[in-house]
Amino acid sequence: MQDTPPSVPDFTQWPSFPFEGDLRVKQLDDPVAVEPPRRGEADRECTACNAPDEAYIWVGERWRVRAMDRPTGLPMVLILESRSHLDLGDLPNLLAAELGVMTVRLERAVRSLDGVARVHVNRWGDGSAHLHMWFLARPYGRLQLRGTFLSLWDSILPPISEEQWRENLAMVAAWLAEFGGRPLAEPPRIRWEAPSTLSPSPTSAPEEAEEESVSVIEAADEIPESEAAEETEETDAADGPETDGGPVDAVEGGRPAGAEGHEESGSGDDAGTGHAGDEPENAAGSVVTDEAGRLPGNGGRAASERTAG
Repeated sequence: MQDTPPSVPDFTQWPSFPFEGDLRVKQLDDPVAVEPPRRGEADRECTACNAPDEAYIWVGERWRVRAMDRPTGLPMVLILESRSHLDLGDLPNLLAAELGVMTVRLERAVRSLDGVARVHVNRWGDGSAHLHMWFLARPYGRLQLRGTFLSLWDSILPPISEEQWRENLAMVAAWLAEFGGRPLAEPPRIRWEAPSTLSPSPTSAPEEAEEESVSVIEAADEIPESEAAEETEETDAADGPETDGGPVDAVEGGRPAGAEGHEESGSGDDAGTGHAGDEPENAAGSVVTDEAGRLPGNGGRAASERTAG
């Protein structure tokens, strides 16, 4: 007797469901006796532990925040990670308390961005044993993106502009640095032209346009790999150092632009002792120079050029 295929669930009729037309439910695989190890379990390398601070937009004594390696469909997608190799249920009381403070702090920072209505906070953990929590910004006014399917819409919507993405990263990093830690993301430079613009250099634009954007649902840390995919990853690792294993080894390991050259702006996270209700008075903005490319109040020292990634 053949199994009767299950009917399509009611949520496919919700306005927030991103697909339409004839749909059918996949056949469910048989359960396995033993689940394969995640990244950071058994003999599998933990890419988060091996990632340098420069792969993040903000770092502190016990926590780090990173972004996708390039813009995606949502205004902001960030990942909060513990420095220690611990999963959610393994956190000691101190880190567990700090996780609550850091979650509220990062949510407020992302929600402060222009055009952000809500911030969805998610934790899956099926691909990596190292604690990482996702923060997804829902665009204001986009009611169809409310609810469960926001992570799907992230890979469907066209990517936001490179300039806006970099500015958002810098503002979030500066917000977090008001409470301690070190910001590693910079805003895009203003190029003094007529009219002034935040656009990247013309030579870099075509290259960016050719790259395919990655998203939350493509995150390698959230999708358990098949054996073939693991062999491909090992081959790639032999060609070059792995950073942080993000979406298709880019989300989790992508390095946001301007992630170098900053000094410590605080004495650590201060997440356990800081006031979760405090908000910083200043947020990062664009670096402004004069016609000669000098920073004001800096003794005529020329500002270093940045090329938008």
